[in-house]
Amino acid sequence: MVEWATNRKTAKLNNGVTMPVIGLGIYDMHGREAEKAIGYALETGYRLIDTAAMYGNEKEAGLAMSRSGIPRDEIFITTKVDNSDQGYDQTLKAFDISLNKLNTDYVDCYLVHWPVRGKRKDTWRAIEQIYKQGRARVIGVANYLLPFLDELHGYAEITPMVNQVEFSPFLFLKSLLESCNRHSILLQAYTPLSRGRKLNHPLLQELAGKYHKTAAQIILRWDLQVGVSAIPKSSHPHRIRENWDIFEFQIAEEDMRRLNNLNEDFRVVGDPMAFY
Repeated sequence: MVEWATNRKTAKLNNGVTMPVIGLGIYDMHGREAEKAIGYALETGYRLIDTAAMYGNEKEAGLAMSRSGIPRDEIFITTKVDNSDQGYDQTLKAFDISLNKLNTDYVDCYLVHWPVRGKRKDTWRAIEQIYKQGRARVIGVANYLLPFLDELHGYAEITPMVNQVEFSPFLFLKSLLESCNRHSILLQAYTPLSRGRKLNHPLLQELAGKYHKTAAQIILRWDLQVGVSAIPKSSHPHRIRENWDIFEFQIAEEDMRRLNNLNEDFRVVGDPMAFY
């Protein structure tokens, strides 16, 4: 069971590991931009950094962590196996490469990045093996919509602890969230702010004024109150700080209901069902 409280900065996962509920996503950040963003996020209070082999910036994440001066066991680092590296043996090799780039002997969370057809079962077997070896404290999947998650339950020895998907008020995957809750899997939202494309929506602007917050903060607070972790991306110090400043206010129940009705199946990333 996932233990969750909306005024806390962490959640306890189904294997007992504690994970920060807000993190920094570093997709499409490289070099000094990535290092500086991670460094500033860690100074601000973030302890979850989300990278992936596909992003090509694991090395920068490792450098930023080591240069921060924060003990390794206080930072929660997530990475993911690339689609081109999926399969049993390939995943094991790819994991070793990621560890080397991150300059660490374990990761906090290792995910299947996309549900690649024909390789999902073997990839998950490899990730379970990595977990059993103690080299990943948490394992999970990404972009696993209900058909993929249902399939996984049919062969997994270990229930994933995390499922990371595109999720926002405008892509409110209620059935997937309910399924994850039933199986004690923490749902985690990437691109929770829809890359800024919906921040001018009238309801978000209205609630931003009501709660004296920004539209982005309203969305991230909504995530927490529906029981979803979020990893907003930003390299701008003021936005990194703003995205973190969401723990000291509460959206009223009637406003949550209004936000829950914004769904329009709006995606800014590809539909995982293309892999089905």
